[in-house]
Amino acid sequence: MDPMAEIRETFFQECEEQLGELETGLMRMESGQTDSETVNAVFRAVHSIKGGAGAFGLEDLVHFAHVFETVLDLIRAGRLEPSPEAMRVMLRASDALADLVRAARDGSTTDPVRIASIVSELRQLTGEPDAGDAEDDDFADIAFAAVPVTIETEAAPPPGWIVRFKPLADLYAKANEAGLLLRELGRLGPMRVTVDAESLPDLAALDPEGAYLTWTIVLDADCTEDMIRAVFEFVEDDCEIQIERNLPADVAVAASSSAVAADAGQPSDDEILALLRNAAASVEAPAVIEPEIVVAPPPPPPAVSPPPEPEPASASAEAPAARNDAAQGVGATIRVDLDRVDRLIDLVGELVINEAMLSQRVFEAGLARASAVMTALDELEQLTREIQDSVMAIRAQPVRSVFQRMPRLVREVATMTGKQVRLLTDGETTEVDKTVIERIVDPLTHMIRNAIDHGLESTEARLAAGKPAEGLVKLTALHRSGRIVIEVEDDGAGINRERVRAKAVEKGLVSPDAPLTDEEIDNLIFMPGFSTASEISDISGRGVGMDVVRRSVQALGGRISIASRPGKGSTFTLSLPLTLAVLDGMVVSVDGHTLIVPLSAIVETLQPRSEQVHTLGVDVRVLAMRGGYIPLVDVGAALGYRAMPAEPEKSVALLVEGEGGVRAVLVVDGIQGQRQVVIKSLEANYRAVPGIAAATVMGDGRVALILDVDAIVSVTRSDNLRVDASRVEPILMSAS
Repeated sequence: MDPMAEIRETFFQECEEQLGELETGLMRMESGQTDSETVNAVFRAVHSIKGGAGAFGLEDLVHFAHVFETVLDLIRAGRLEPSPEAMRVMLRASDALADLVRAARDGSTTDPVRIASIVSELRQLTGEPDAGDAEDDDFADIAFAAVPVTIETEAAPPPGWIVRFKPLADLYAKANEAGLLLRELGRLGPMRVTVDAESLPDLAALDPEGAYLTWTIVLDADCTEDMIRAVFEFVEDDCEIQIERNLPADVAVAASSSAVAADAGQPSDDEILALLRNAAASVEAPAVIEPEIVVAPPPPPPAVSPPPEPEPASASAEAPAARNDAAQGVGATIRVDLDRVDRLIDLVGELVINEAMLSQRVFEAGLARASAVMTALDELEQLTREIQDSVMAIRAQPVRSVFQRMPRLVREVATMTGKQVRLLTDGETTEVDKTVIERIVDPLTHMIRNAIDHGLESTEARLAAGKPAEGLVKLTALHRSGRIVIEVEDDGAGINRERVRAKAVEKGLVSPDAPLTDEEIDNLIFMPGFSTASEISDISGRGVGMDVVRRSVQALGGRISIASRPGKGSTFTLSLPLTLAVLDGMVVSVDGHTLIVPLSAIVETLQPRSEQVHTLGVDVRVLAMRGGYIPLVDVGAALGYRAMPAEPEKSVALLVEGEGGVRAVLVVDGIQGQRQVVIKSLEANYRAVPGIAAATVMGDGRVALILDVDAIVSVTRSDNLRVDASRVEPILMSAS
């Protein structure tokens, strides 16, 4: 692969990170957090993108980032107030900058009219004249005649600066490069660069991580000192910088003479100190006449200061130790191709399976528990578990990367609907497997669009209902019971259940006289082709949004639920597995079959007594526990393994808790033990089976099904789960 292509790819990866930081910082500024740290972080993000784009010759990106950077620099200097209007312009500029970055990466184009419009708005904030201002001249109809005028004046000194730049070792340790800084400085104007290598030691004494060179740059540019310092802003703590005007010799001498003449009428500090000493001596020893001390005026300072002296050898010797101490406090990171990580996870999964097979063979051999082989096998199992956890931690990423995409979506949908919307996020640091992160983007996008378009009322309706004109959408992520839960909440009008039911009847999805609970009515919005929108638009009306959400979530082994209150708003809750690779489960036996129950769903295990079991109606049984009654679910009967339910008194009961806190008691024939298993997709290799979440390979080579606890628990409320044995048996038969 071309090295420049790799560097370019790395640059665009870093741009995505910088764009995320930019979006986060601007959202904080919009909420009123305009402290210097936040503003500087936003400025650095834009400046970094600009610097990298310049290295690759991306002129459109450099030009836009420069204008954007100028606005942020004025805010940073306190010369521009980050008003709500200014923040709206900068948020649009952030979106445009992201589009320019992606266009440069993909080789596509952006809308030049939109970009030019945002540039014009940014220039209005800075007070700079826009490119089109020259055409709007109020004096265009007045005739002017050129009149030659000769003005005699002294020639102004040519503009220019002398910059002395001495990098320290920390500059290179942080992956900065002096050459790139000099190249960026050259963008300000013509320059001449000389290098001072006097501090360079012999090869035997050379520290490969040291810094020995000093550059002197004569910059012939009409720029300010702040513009020069901005080039070195990110490395100002890791280098020595001296900046002074490049004045001709006669001008420098005249300036120095003027400075001395101005100070001639005032005594210097040394003169005052000498007079005080004389006065003190005359008081303490009046008989002794001290000679008069005459202090000569200090010589005029030279026009150009001498170059800094080289550091002593001791400083150079201490530099590596200081760098090592600093390195201990900063975690080092590397970039690894995701395919390599996926391959590593697959290999570790095979390692887990082979370790389980080895354990099975040792168990079948009948070796004593205290034997050396069993001890070594236990250590192997523990080591395999640690490797598994470590590898999975590599793939774990915070959901921030997904959440950072949503503010722009909210702004665009709010503009299209004409509503005022504010987005709040919480739990951005919640970690989940990267595969899950990549596949929840589309569901969250549909849910956010639905919350704004259908959930939030118009500004007039909100004001009439006594609500703030600005609607609120809240996006939250948290860990709960070994899963990640993502909630999308709005403070809108809630689900209009009468309208939803009427629309479902109109489309023939339900019968007019069907008795439906509020929960069942709410779930109608997930039906294929269902939509309450009165007209089709770019946002909604085609009846594919929420149906796509449910299918995408279910494909991840997750669930989605709704809680809605009329006039108060709605909350959509996604419950997803933390990883799609491994699972801690309880191995159970049901009618001769081996099943896996997720350990995170099990509250406790127990042996029911006959007096605890009660029958309601014909075939509904409950278990009396701690003053309450919990439904009994026979797993074998629910999955169609047997026609008659087992006797609870002769079975083992698992108290499980599903999503939303719903509890049930699963009846199984026996417990084999606990084991970490590798998840294999059942839908990809066979087909989706109600009540079954996935499958795994056991130590004896047989396939075991992993139960979907929530689907099993739902049998207590409906009969939709009943599965014929013919739908489950082929899975086991084909794997054996």
